[in-house]
Amino acid sequence: MRRPRRELASGAPRSAEGATCTGPGQSWSPPPNSMLRLLLSTQASPARLSGLLLIPPVQPCCLGPSKRGDRPLGGGSHSGPGQGLQRLLEQAKSPGELLRWLGQNPTKVRAHHYPVALRRLGQLLGAQRRPPSVEQATLQDLSQLILRNCPSFDIHTIHACLHLAGLLGFPADGPLVCALERERRVRLPPKPPPRLRPVFPEARPEELTPHVMVLLAQHLARHRLRESQLLEAIAHFLVVQEAQLNSKVVQKLVLPFGRLNYLPLEEQFMPCLERILARDAGVAPLATVNILMSLCQLQCLPLRALHLVFSPGFINHISGTPHAVIVRRYLSLLDTAVELELPGYWGPRLPQRHQVPIFPQPLITDRARCKYSHKDIVAEGLRQLLGEEKYRQDLTVPPGYCTDFLLCVSSSGAVLPVMTQDPFLPYPPRSCPQGRAASNPTTQDPAQRVVLMLRERWHFCRDGRVLLGSRALRERHLGLLGYQLLPLPFEELESQRGLPQLKNYLRRKLQALGLRWGPEGG
Repeated sequence: MRRPRRELASGAPRSAEGATCTGPGQSWSPPPNSMLRLLLSTQASPARLSGLLLIPPVQPCCLGPSKRGDRPLGGGSHSGPGQGLQRLLEQAKSPGELLRWLGQNPTKVRAHHYPVALRRLGQLLGAQRRPPSVEQATLQDLSQLILRNCPSFDIHTIHACLHLAGLLGFPADGPLVCALERERRVRLPPKPPPRLRPVFPEARPEELTPHVMVLLAQHLARHRLRESQLLEAIAHFLVVQEAQLNSKVVQKLVLPFGRLNYLPLEEQFMPCLERILARDAGVAPLATVNILMSLCQLQCLPLRALHLVFSPGFINHISGTPHAVIVRRYLSLLDTAVELELPGYWGPRLPQRHQVPIFPQPLITDRARCKYSHKDIVAEGLRQLLGEEKYRQDLTVPPGYCTDFLLCVSSSGAVLPVMTQDPFLPYPPRSCPQGRAASNPTTQDPAQRVVLMLRERWHFCRDGRVLLGSRALRERHLGLLGYQLLPLPFEELESQRGLPQLKNYLRRKLQALGLRWGPEGG
């Protein structure tokens, strides 16, 4: 192996300098010295050069004559003289030295030396602030060389040349790129687009499977996507495939309707669910109450199903099961919904001994996103505005709803110290007929309870206009219990710049309800 000469002949490479061009169907690539000289002279930023050096090597690729024949890229051992050349390439101190090692040893070059040289060249060029400019003749020679030989390229070489042309600034509508694109289409004709199965209401049900529809329902619920056409498709599928679906699958299909607070237009949606609940209530109790929870959020509780889940047989059946605790919590919520929303219901109810708090702590989503919540800064604003003794934070009120901030207010509108009052309103409500508390939130108790409700961004569906079902249910029930609600929307909270603006915002909100505090408020 000869030592590298000090100087390298200058000038642009000839169009056919050392190029290896084989017959049709075989690969062609420029010799390494031509390619590396082009890289060294290109007018490009270091980032652009780095992208150029990521061009995948052509397979198979011949970079010079070999006594033992060409080896496929990445295959076989790299022992013997080739290994010595690889070591010299890896230890090159400058781009010129790297180029001289390749140019002076054409018989030692193997396919695996190509990525080694490009990788080392990228390291060396990365240390240079400004690569030398490219000669227009060099680009013209390269263009003519590729145009002349591209009919014999394989698909890998064509992709590499397209990448190279883009990085070197050849126009997309120029002859080089157009010729390469034409050859690419000949070798790799575009596949026809896959036939998409429709998921809209007019789709044929036999083309869909329960697994696909469950995945769709879970995706909509998880990402709070209130897509009406997709939800209608799920409802249509549920109605058509009723006989083939058990309640464990149905609970997953119904989940997004309650979570996204969306009642489908499908007329047979509710009758279908009532039949499924009557059929499978004793077989899958947890799935049954999950379905009813979704319907509870939609204010569509079927009376016949309530008779089933509140019956002594159903309650005794779930008592010894592993999911007894969660079922009792859901049944407690259903019993609350019956108490507050169904004044005409006279069927069985959940016995007192089986009732448990519905939501004894903040919801999981609020705990997971507490660092993004406005609760801390609102609490500080209330502390400076009212004083710590005049509000309670995260108080759980009967029958088990957690409130963000609760105030006790006298009949004259004065904010009272919470410690001097009972912050809880009675449950069941005694002051108003069932179902009428929302329109008249006051009670016979002279002190009213005002609940400040944070409406964070994640409390809404993705479009930001519709509350999630669980949030809407909580606000609806608190209103029916007699609490006066003061929503604090996230758009208004996010527009406040700093604590002083937030305090002014809270002051305007409270004064709009006629509340007074401080020396003038008592």
